[in-house]
Amino acid sequence: MSFVWNVFRVIISLTIYFFAALVVVALAMQSWSDGSQVLFALGAPVVLVWWQERRRSRKIASANGAAKSSEIPKSNSAPVVPPNANEKRVERERERTRDANVSKTSAATQAYSPPKQDYAEIVRAGKSAAPAVAAAAERKQSEQVASSRWSRTKKRGWVPSNETASVAGRNIGGMVYVGTPPLLNTYGYRDKCRAYIDPSLSVARSGNDKAGDGMPYWPGYSDISAQCRATYLDWLASGRNDASYNPGYMFLYFYGLERRFFVDQSNEDAKDIVQEVRRLQSLYPDNHSVRRYLGEFLDIAMLAETDLDAIEPIFEKQGWELPFSLKYAIGARIDKGENLTADWLLSWFICHPETNLRTPATRCRDEFVALFRMRFDRRFPDGLKVTKPRKSLTASYRAASSEFQGSANPTVDGKPVPDISGLRKPVEIGQELADEVMNDLDKLSRFLGRNPDGRGSVEAHALLPSELWDAFPSEEMDRLKSWASDIVDRGGLVPLEDVIGRLEGETNEKIGKRQMTGAADALARLGFGLAPDPRFALRSPKANEPVVLFSLGEPIERLEEVSDSYRSALIELALGSFVAHADGRIAEPERRALEDQVSAAALSDQERRRLRANLEWFLAVPPDMTLLRRKLKDVGQDSQAAMRAALVGAAHADGIIHSDEVASIEKIYKALGLDPALAYSDLHAGEVADGPRTVRASHPGRPGEAIPELERASGPKLDASRIAAIRSDTERVSSVLGQIFDVEEEESGVSGPAYQSQLAGLDPKHGALVLELVTREHWSETEFETICASHGLMASGALEVVNEWAFETYDEALLDEYDGYDVSPEIAEAVKEKMSAEGRDV
Repeated sequence: MSFVWNVFRVIISLTIYFFAALVVVALAMQSWSDGSQVLFALGAPVVLVWWQERRRSRKIASANGAAKSSEIPKSNSAPVVPPNANEKRVERERERTRDANVSKTSAATQAYSPPKQDYAEIVRAGKSAAPAVAAAAERKQSEQVASSRWSRTKKRGWVPSNETASVAGRNIGGMVYVGTPPLLNTYGYRDKCRAYIDPSLSVARSGNDKAGDGMPYWPGYSDISAQCRATYLDWLASGRNDASYNPGYMFLYFYGLERRFFVDQSNEDAKDIVQEVRRLQSLYPDNHSVRRYLGEFLDIAMLAETDLDAIEPIFEKQGWELPFSLKYAIGARIDKGENLTADWLLSWFICHPETNLRTPATRCRDEFVALFRMRFDRRFPDGLKVTKPRKSLTASYRAASSEFQGSANPTVDGKPVPDISGLRKPVEIGQELADEVMNDLDKLSRFLGRNPDGRGSVEAHALLPSELWDAFPSEEMDRLKSWASDIVDRGGLVPLEDVIGRLEGETNEKIGKRQMTGAADALARLGFGLAPDPRFALRSPKANEPVVLFSLGEPIERLEEVSDSYRSALIELALGSFVAHADGRIAEPERRALEDQVSAAALSDQERRRLRANLEWFLAVPPDMTLLRRKLKDVGQDSQAAMRAALVGAAHADGIIHSDEVASIEKIYKALGLDPALAYSDLHAGEVADGPRTVRASHPGRPGEAIPELERASGPKLDASRIAAIRSDTERVSSVLGQIFDVEEEESGVSGPAYQSQLAGLDPKHGALVLELVTREHWSETEFETICASHGLMASGALEVVNEWAFETYDEALLDEYDGYDVSPEIAEAVKEKMSAEGRDV
């Protein structure tokens, strides 16, 4: 029965010790290897049971011995037996041996005498050994210091900035928590405080994981590997200023700083911690997580050391809500009844999560801020009055380590601060001003997009709104004005390459429409015009062809804003010049007729100046009729009908069709490869009768033979209502004629398919353009203009639209202008994945 009980007791003990070993493994042995943990969990219970049973056996044996010794007094009660003769003899021998040993010891003691000492030799030996003794003493003292440091690192808690902690042979400095990490809750080892550096954990000899491959998103010292611990300690020991280390190591250090500031609430360390966090933020300026989490900390922590008047506006969006310091500063000013200045409204607008900043605000940042201030001061000379909100400001902070969170109610002069988060009207006012400013900077932004190094050039300065010229002075402007005035005085004709070279400092072999548009806008800011204006011209001049410089009478910032009458007059003038050039020369009557056409147009004085300069260019630069004829043949019937309708409309614009006008139309029809006989049917399709006028009512005469009907010209017929519609749509006519007569553009072949855009935020045309762009990594400027034309888009406008869409969707531009256009590989891959997920191939 006792054997069964012993076996049962051993099994129970093994079970209890096994579960106890599992708890020990979970709590204190996570740094061990898996094999070591299993060996401990299985071996420790066996050893403990063996030790327990051995101890139990000893207790039983000692208990049995005590029981036996308790029986001895009973035996002593019996009479003592006297020793016999043999026992007496043995006892006498023991006594004689003991006496002999004592006598030998005393004799040896009396015979010993100490040797004579040479004290001079002892002194000399001491002097020679003095350096070695001093070095040993110094080593002993350093060991004591290291031992004291080690003993201090074993203490749990915060190490101040003026002290140094030593862990794993590394002096890591202060401002860290060292010791056994406290448990944040009762859910196990994973909830140990992340910031605590536990000296009992294993650390590799050297840290080679600077890239942070072994670091989790929320690192904790007790959870990371021994290799990562060594890397972290090396970073601390090296001064904590090496930005080549993964930001995760910096965050592990930051977890302790934020814990000390908010949880311990130590006033003596507050300023040092704020300064240290600012320094850490500057180490990783481009890291989004660093800007966000450290920025949120500083946003609240800085109030502990900064006065209200010392808080400055913020001109950079930092997160998904308004910075707390900004809400505090603006709310306190509203509470005091102060009006907001331009800087505070701009800061409020930029940091607001629902506002929109387009490319001009970021590409032309300094100009945007300066012009926003000017427009604000003009609209609100006394500042912006904001109604005080009822809600009070509450500060909430969620630790970057996710270990704690808290809230506070800040005050100013003992009163709660109003919370501006829910106010809408000031933000809407800021958006209105910003939109106005961004529109005025749009041309400068496009120029800098084409020429990243063009800031400070003459053209860039000329594209500035005139309000900013004094704020951004340029000495080249006066020289440019003088040069343009000389050209105008000499008649105005000058090679296009000279104009671009004067404005941009260099000239390319091919000058595109965007360059010409920028040049025209820059000169218009100075009061000079450029003809032809590429926004309205039927074709762009070549680099070696002349253009016309002329005086606009006053500076103009928006050349694109013209009347419909100007557009119609420009088209009619262009068609008239084609008629004049049809026979290879321009007769004086033709020149006078065109000049009279300019004078008769119902235009403003400024538009008439521009129309007359365009006439000079039309007459000075004849069109390539052969190329125009070839292009006209390649276009469809609709484009030919639009061309013929525009010619007919120009012919009877005055309500009367003269014979010489019919002859001119026949001539240009013939020059463009059309059947001259079509001129008569086209004229009959118009609204103005070209037959004889009725002077007197006819009377029937004698009957005779009927006059046969005239044979009508063969060829495609023009529908009268369609011609009228095309003639009335000036933009449509301009577009069609531009496609026909623009010698710069290459033929695009068949147009792309018209399908609905599957890219959110883009219309079908721009969506189709993006899908075509992402198929290649690079596009030349000519190729980009060609594919834009194939989708019915202007290159400059399409570039702005797709890049703004890319910024809003992917936070970067799709196209980077460098010797053409480089396509962002990240956006291209994202678009392809989206299309693939929707079952479409790009």
